[in-house]
Amino acid sequence: MNNREVIIQGEGILNLIPQRPPIVMVDSFFGIEKNHSYSGLTVTADNIFYETGKQQEGSEQPEIGKLQEAGIIEHIAQSAAARIGFFYTRQGEKIPLGFIGSVDKLKIYDLPKIGMKLFTEITVVQEVFDITLISAQVKVEEELIAECRMKIFIKKE
Repeated sequence: MNNREVIIQGEGILNLIPQRPPIVMVDSFFGIEKNHSYSGLTVTADNIFYETGKQQEGSEQPEIGKLQEAGIIEHIAQSAAARIGFFYTRQGEKIPLGFIGSVDKLKIYDLPKIGMKLFTEITVVQEVFDITLISAQVKVEEELIAECRMKIFIKKE
């Protein structure tokens, strides 16, 4: 997706996902193209998964803080939830709850710093009954910082 135009952001994201502050890990949604969806997050110092830098011995400046690994995983899960929420909202249906069944092939290459903008692509690999297998790629600018596969169980009422 070359067009990174935000279609939903800020408070509007809360209509797509079940999470509420302070654990909201998606702040923008860029849309769906076939089996791909796109979302984002700007790393801020008040993020629950943000760890401030430590003062290095002999240094006057503290190390720059970073978003922790758990924050990246939660961002991926909420990006998948935003995809489901967007899809069901467009159909005029109630959004079902989803649960992470498993995470595999997780690779984190770098931890983003404050002010960095994550751009995440969720690809639906397979859907069988109420189970969806997704792959995710998280980038900062064009640099891949994390990727994984996730199995998500959808609880329909």
